[in-house]
Amino acid sequence: MIRMLIALAAALIAAPTLAAPIQVASPGGVLTVSVDVNPDGRPGYSVSRLGRVVIAPSRLGFLFTDAPKLERNFTIGGESRRSADEPWEQPWGERRFVCNRYNELRIQLTEKVTPGRRLDVVFRVYDDGVGFRYEFPQQASLPQVNIAEEITEFAVADAATAWWIPAFQWNREEYLYNKTAITEVGIAQTPMTLRTANGLHIAFHEAALVDYSGMNLQNEGHGRFRAVLTPSSEGAKVKRAAPFATPWRTMQIADSAAGLVMNDLILNLNEPNRLGDVRWVKPFKYVGVWWEMHLDKSTWGPGPRHGANTANVRRHIDFAASNGFRGVLVEGWNEGWNDDWFASGKDFSFTKAYPDFDIEELARYARSKGVRLIGHHETAGNIAVYEPQLEAALDLYQRLGIDAVKTGYVADMGGVQARGADGRIHYEWHEGQVMARHHLKVVTEAAKRRIAVNAHEPIKDTGLRRTYPNWVAREGARGMEFNAWGQPPNPPEHEANLVFTRMLAGPMDFTPGVISLEGKGQKIQSTIAKQLALYVVLYSPIQMAADLPENYEANPKPFQFIKDVPADWSETRVLNGEVGDFVTIARKDRKSENWYLGAITDEQGRVLDVALSFLTPGRKYRAQIYRDGPAADYRTNGKDIVIEERVVTSADRLMLQLAPGGGQAIRFVASER
Repeated sequence: MIRMLIALAAALIAAPTLAAPIQVASPGGVLTVSVDVNPDGRPGYSVSRLGRVVIAPSRLGFLFTDAPKLERNFTIGGESRRSADEPWEQPWGERRFVCNRYNELRIQLTEKVTPGRRLDVVFRVYDDGVGFRYEFPQQASLPQVNIAEEITEFAVADAATAWWIPAFQWNREEYLYNKTAITEVGIAQTPMTLRTANGLHIAFHEAALVDYSGMNLQNEGHGRFRAVLTPSSEGAKVKRAAPFATPWRTMQIADSAAGLVMNDLILNLNEPNRLGDVRWVKPFKYVGVWWEMHLDKSTWGPGPRHGANTANVRRHIDFAASNGFRGVLVEGWNEGWNDDWFASGKDFSFTKAYPDFDIEELARYARSKGVRLIGHHETAGNIAVYEPQLEAALDLYQRLGIDAVKTGYVADMGGVQARGADGRIHYEWHEGQVMARHHLKVVTEAAKRRIAVNAHEPIKDTGLRRTYPNWVAREGARGMEFNAWGQPPNPPEHEANLVFTRMLAGPMDFTPGVISLEGKGQKIQSTIAKQLALYVVLYSPIQMAADLPENYEANPKPFQFIKDVPADWSETRVLNGEVGDFVTIARKDRKSENWYLGAITDEQGRVLDVALSFLTPGRKYRAQIYRDGPAADYRTNGKDIVIEERVVTSADRLMLQLAPGGGQAIRFVASER
């Protein structure tokens, strides 16, 4: 018996002991991240919220194309911590001031076996979210990093419903959102939003995507998702020389869907403004030669129906000047718009206009009217043609006073044409490392000339507008044009999905305001009141009045809201909402004491009780209300609208009655004190 006890004691002494997990909590103690290494030396993390596990133990690591994987045989070589409370001011945005308060934990992982490589993992923990990234230090054992894949995991602890769009499909990000159990998700793009069985909301995304491949999420079963990087034509999905840091992997976490929208995690994880004084970046509204092409009333290419002709553009400039719009977008002005432009782009010139478009005179005429032309660079995904012309094209715009450009990359998945280091054309993906580099090249070259960039068919938004504030907006989802010719068009729930999914990443140039409710031979599934509400609900610092000028002239009363609503805000409040169902958002104008409210719903009519406590106490407001009429219904009578006015205060409540597929827009005009 004594011998058995001695043997047992010896075995216990010899057995490896696991160190307790290293933990870091958010400043308010709401979220806690635990990091440890299992007996095989595999590192992992988990996330708890108020003591309940939200993200179960999840793996960390990498696979390489030319080196053993970094995934096991690790030991924790050290840790460091810091805290920060760094509020900052946005030059433009949904709100003027942003709270940036977090606790940070850095874990140093070191291989116990040859070659003894090191990898740091940095966690930043906020009360409403977590971001973590990998940092590769300079080291002789791994000077060049060629990443085949990440082993990053997100193991959702509870059953949940997911809102997601598929990754690696031909039409990039332009898909309708699926609503499924998380067990039915395939490979999803981010942001992907979940609502767990107990009502917790989690959105997975990434921040600061710089010189790296975009992340997608593959369902591994049982609530576990693994990061899948966007492919490259050259084997390794990411090629970097150490030292460098990956993008942040993010989890926004809130009790409610509204809490996700009020979350600034993505912005906060980006570096501060690198451009210095950016007062030249102007939020604005614009009209343009655009919707008419989607209706097939005119063409992008040359010919008898060419939309970008001098007379037509002059008419749009006059309309913009008469109605207070700063910008006029003109698509199809430059040589190369021919029958072979789609996914080719080989003939595009970004400095030569078609003969019927006098760019010099139109730019001068616009400036004389207090209006600016908005440039357009459609590349058809051929950056091999675009990049050699980029600087000359931006120089032209700078000389003409064109201080904003809409770029475009219309090509199918894997169809971006880029010139490799070998001098040959390689086919890349819109969210691969090559395009991450390309977009920053465009943005930084534009910044040198004080030009803002609005990218369509873009790389995903990951908050880089904080670092480069001239990157004002992008598309990256199904926009208004799908209501012209899409089969199917965007359904009534689409915008209520976008608010809690795509819009969590950043501003979207959705191009709302088609109050005619007419597409190309099909009706838009909306009411007029909802089209107005979208200017408040779907945030962008540049907002288009997308309809034809003659349709606005025929409907001056609802058009007044579009003329009045600003594009820059000092405060934002999400008053209610559920993913894909409805939402009400109030925003305060940055240049006045006026507030604006937008409410939208899906195919279900709703009555929403809204408290006006966001208004300044003791002040009266004239509420200019644009609401669905009693007969309004997106299926039968979307044009029924009631416009009325009443006096309100912060003590009042409003019952917002929304028709099926409808909405409501309100302008609160502050009285003098």
